[in-house]
Amino acid sequence: MLKIYKNCTIILIFMVTVSVTAQQDPNYTQYMYNTMTINPAYVGSAGTLNIVGDYRSQWLGFDGAPETMNAGLESPLTDALGLGINITRDVLGPLEEVNIDGNFSYNIRLSRILKLAFGLKAGLRLLNVDFTKGEYQNQNDPLFMNNINNRFLGTIGLGTYLYTDKWYLGLSIPNFFTQEYYDDVAQAVDADELHYYFIGGYVFDLSESTKFKPALLMNYVNGTPLRASFSGNFLMFDKLTLGAAYKLDAAVSALAGFQLFDNLFVGYSYDYNTNEFTNYNDGTHEIILKFSFARQRGMTFSPRFF
Repeated sequence: MLKIYKNCTIILIFMVTVSVTAQQDPNYTQYMYNTMTINPAYVGSAGTLNIVGDYRSQWLGFDGAPETMNAGLESPLTDALGLGINITRDVLGPLEEVNIDGNFSYNIRLSRILKLAFGLKAGLRLLNVDFTKGEYQNQNDPLFMNNINNRFLGTIGLGTYLYTDKWYLGLSIPNFFTQEYYDDVAQAVDADELHYYFIGGYVFDLSESTKFKPALLMNYVNGTPLRASFSGNFLMFDKLTLGAAYKLDAAVSALAGFQLFDNLFVGYSYDYNTNEFTNYNDGTHEIILKFSFARQRGMTFSPRFF
């Protein structure tokens, strides 16, 4: 059985490296600020050009733990069309995966305030696995002799997004391709599974200066437990955001953000594990920067909650 590093006492990490990375996408706490990572129909819906950078360090203090860096750009092209690009680098033990995705959306106005968007995601995934970053019981196992270098995989996904200025519902499958990975437990190959995402949220105006948004994200993968995240965030004076989230059977999170300028939002979140794995790590940190620019001169800027 594989140990990622000498001081790792839990064998789970490489099972996570190959099986979970193959079957579980990067898990963001602050997904609401870069929703196109899971739903391409979102692009352009905010009405502004947005540039987002996200860094997530998971399970701090655990060698070989997941580390994710993400950068995205999305904007409406017209009232009906949106376009975006998203780049993600995900590292987990000996595995490194880089995703480059283009996102396209087409919006239909159903009423004065209600829109329905359809989205398409297409791109490439670059996979590398360095088996020298570990120790093995069977050092002569030929399955660990050959690294995986620059293996290209395809990505194509679809999504829908129904929204107004107050609420949203979304359903998406970010990647329809099922591809094979090595599974060290079965000493065989393990195939990707389809990810089904559902998101929803509503903004309540509690006062002239305070808004409250409860939100839900659900992720289903065949053969694995349902992942669900419930969050509640307060936006005060269009400047300060404070909130909390609960990931079902996984973690509780604290979120905070501040609108430094009209164009720049800075957010931070901390996850504390609620399962037995909390004994082996110091939590998860995530930092996000979001630059927003009005498409037209003189256009009034108002921070969006989603």
